[in-house]
Amino acid sequence: MIALVDSGIGNLRSVEKALTTVGAAVKRTSDPQVVLKAEKVVLPGVGAFGDGMAGLESRGLIDPIKTVVARGTPLLGICVGMQVLFEESEEHGRHAGLGFLPGTVKRFETQELTVPQTGWNQVSACRENPLLDGLPPGVYAYFNHSFFCDALPEDTLAETEYGVRYCSVAGRGSLYGVQFHPEKSQKIGLAILRNFVEKC
Repeated sequence: MIALVDSGIGNLRSVEKALTTVGAAVKRTSDPQVVLKAEKVVLPGVGAFGDGMAGLESRGLIDPIKTVVARGTPLLGICVGMQVLFEESEEHGRHAGLGFLPGTVKRFETQELTVPQTGWNQVSACRENPLLDGLPPGVYAYFNHSFFCDALPEDTLAETEYGVRYCSVAGRGSLYGVQFHPEKSQKIGLAILRNFVEKC
């Protein structure tokens, strides 16, 4: 069973539909006990970083998420769900994240490009990983964000260029994050979700 975490800011319906399309048994939940018992966890999110952390805290989900990550339960963060895996964000002041991955979530600083980045962009793998297994080089995924994760090279599974080259897929052990929306990225997004369900 995959626990799809409801922190109050996720696009849960489309993520749930995408996961069931690739064969996952999904339970949408804000119940800490369901998260603790899950075989895998998906943490989606849209909107602001601070709201995402506040939603997790108000539902008593921070400690359960830390518990499952510590014991090696595979977890996938999507968009803001990826960003909160890091130490902190500079969005609307400074906000502490879950702290699983070193690094800061920073705003795009560009005069030439529109912020937020909305639309399709290339995702270039930096190393082999089960989450990206079987994907052709230079695939495109759908993004919608104003802030990016400034991650360590060793935690960067794939990069994307948008005024700066940044981490668009993160991973360490059984912890994964994607900055784009796989549920909106058609065949490529479904392939990544299938890899998470079947191989991670």
